[in-house]
Amino acid sequence: MISVIVVTYNQENTIARTLDSILMQKDVQDLEIIIGEDHSSDNTRQICEMYALKYPSIIRLFSNSENKGIVRNYFDCLKECRGNYIADCAGDDFWIDEYKLKKERDIIHNHPEVSLVHTDWYFYDENRQAMTDSGKQEFDAPFTIGDKMLTSIITQTTRPIIHLCTSLYRNSAIKKAYNEDRNLFCNNDYGCEDLQIAFAMAQCGNIAYIPDKTLCYSIGHNSISSQPNDAKQFEFVKKTTNLSYYLSNKFRIKNRRTNIFFKQKLHALTMHAIRSNQYSLIQEVKHLTEEWHTTPALTTHILLLFSHNPQLFKIVSFLRKTAAYIKKHIF
Repeated sequence: MISVIVVTYNQENTIARTLDSILMQKDVQDLEIIIGEDHSSDNTRQICEMYALKYPSIIRLFSNSENKGIVRNYFDCLKECRGNYIADCAGDDFWIDEYKLKKERDIIHNHPEVSLVHTDWYFYDENRQAMTDSGKQEFDAPFTIGDKMLTSIITQTTRPIIHLCTSLYRNSAIKKAYNEDRNLFCNNDYGCEDLQIAFAMAQCGNIAYIPDKTLCYSIGHNSISSQPNDAKQFEFVKKTTNLSYYLSNKFRIKNRRTNIFFKQKLHALTMHAIRSNQYSLIQEVKHLTEEWHTTPALTTHILLLFSHNPQLFKIVSFLRKTAAYIKKHIF
């Protein structure tokens, strides 16, 4: 009845915790776990193989012969799902409610108009081994008409509107959306797999919400959304914003909130470019202002203006580093 996707790469310290949190689920039958092991260079594969041998009737392991990346890996796993409903839990996150799947299954099974059900969750700091609240949920009603959530999903920043690792969604609905627009789901230039799924599910049905906290979302380490340097973070922000622009443009969702969102992303990219001290990234920002049909905010415009050639860019980058040093060590 339920397929759980686990995509993992170089997570030897956390993947067992993830799998154990899924295997502890109670009052669910016909559960399968689809593991997409993305050619790790550590012991992640060996750990997954051990679990697959121990639970052969539940776990189906797909060990990739090359590193596919998060997008391709995830949707290759999705195509293998045989359950009526699909859940997922990333290889560094873990569920903390042993009835998580049962609660969600009961709702989605009894409400055919619901395409996805999700829950509240905690941040989990790996360094401190501490849970903290994830903040206010924007749509906290038990049921919300999906169309009302589309703008919010496109313009989400720090807290996802729907955290996919807390979700259970319909297999038939996501595969219909996938077949209608494979570029949306298979384009590695979009950098993530969760935003387009949340959007597609909100577009085709109602969204149910359970206020129980069922997930610990791992932070405090390098990950897809938290890169180790500004150049890599620039790439992640650019890709995910390209996805938001694609959805905004294709479905004609353009309003004050989307306009502000793209201005903010241009500014964030400008700052990542300056902090990385890579002039080529400033050139990319200028290209993106045209591609996204967005006029930069005044502060962003000034920064771009004063970085219009490599020499000026070096001066701007130096001044930023100096200001950051003074702020940290003097004030």
